Amino acid sequence: MKLFNLNIKVEGDRSLWVLSILLAIIGTLTVYSASSNLAFNQGGSTFGDLFKHSAFLLIGFGLAIAIHRVDYKIFGALAKLLIIPIILLLLYTLFNGVNISNASRWIRLPFGQTFQTSALASVVLISYIARYLALHEKEEMQSFRKHFLGLIAPILLTVGLILPANFSTAALIFGVSYLMLYIGGYPIRNLLILAGSGIAALALFILLVFAFPNISNRVETWKTRIESYSSGESEENYQVTKAKMAIAEGNVLGKGPGKSVLKNFLPQSNSDFIFAVIVEELGTIGGFLVIISYIWILFRVLTIANKAKTNFGSLLSLGLGLIIISQALVNLSVAVNLIPVTGQTLPLVSKGGTSVWMTCLALGIIQSVSRSQNVEESKPEPESEADNTEPLNTMTHA
Repeated sequence: MKLFNLNIKVEGDRSLWVLSILLAIIGTLTVYSASSNLAFNQGGSTFGDLFKHSAFLLIGFGLAIAIHRVDYKIFGALAKLLIIPIILLLLYTLFNGVNISNASRWIRLPFGQTFQTSALASVVLISYIARYLALHEKEEMQSFRKHFLGLIAPILLTVGLILPANFSTAALIFGVSYLMLYIGGYPIRNLLILAGSGIAALALFILLVFAFPNISNRVETWKTRIESYSSGESEENYQVTKAKMAIAEGNVLGKGPGKSVLKNFLPQSNSDFIFAVIVEELGTIGGFLVIISYIWILFRVLTIANKAKTNFGSLLSLGLGLIIISQALVNLSVAVNLIPVTGQTLPLVSKGGTSVWMTCLALGIIQSVSRSQNVEESKPEPESEADNTEPLNTMTHA
């Protein structure tokens, strides 16, 4: 298919492109609506927010289109080169990053935009794990100690450096990494050792924080959110209550685009709780459309992973797809009060720069895997035995 009739050929999974664009359109309209109260209180402009969010999306989709034209095997090699710099960048962010809401999760780029390094780390780590598992047979993975430095240490270091400032992102990355190890044939015994090590490390971190409070103030925040979720008190519960009211007010057809009332009482109406605004304005039908879109994206990712010609392509597309879907699941669960409040945005829908860009980067890599399948399938079959004597240009592991 052609993009805006320009000579830019967009390949890959068409359904995945359409679903991504649909979510982006819904998100853009809702961000414009939900930003009105925040812009008024902060002296900003709804058109300014609309322009900024649209620019992020255009850059993000431009990135996805460019990335999907690249051979996906290159991302395995890049991940190997970038894993150490990413760990160092996370270390820098933890101690010298921009502190927002008592959490050091961002660095400031030269042109003034903040960048959340954990989002990039998730893409690099998943690519690294996929490459490592693809290069080692299941029988080679029996020794936990032998593969600790090459496989387990990068996971623990990445998650450990994200944890002090962002528990939900650290847990999400660890969960997807753990699932990838299981799917990739990592022995159950070693998985149990890893799980025990992770729990012990988390417990040790919490004990250290209580003993030395200056290390991190996030444990108290986690405690407050869990207590508020259980007791029904405090500001976090106030946000969830307003979100549930917005969902209830939407009924089946909603109040119409831009007509949300509860957005005026939701502190994070254009990011963390944007789903509640969508349902209030577009009704149960609109909310159902968003949920079905993510389920369909998961189905397309599973299809791409199943058809991948290499283990690396399969694990890569599956891991990156699970990161996107898991983030969406967490955001939706917060909006309907299934889990305590976290800071996870709704991929492609919520306002944000880093989140949009990294989601589009992941989608571009997934589409690169899909595109490679289409290229292989479009190759003509040999017509004679003479043709069979020519070596086939098959793909190998990364």
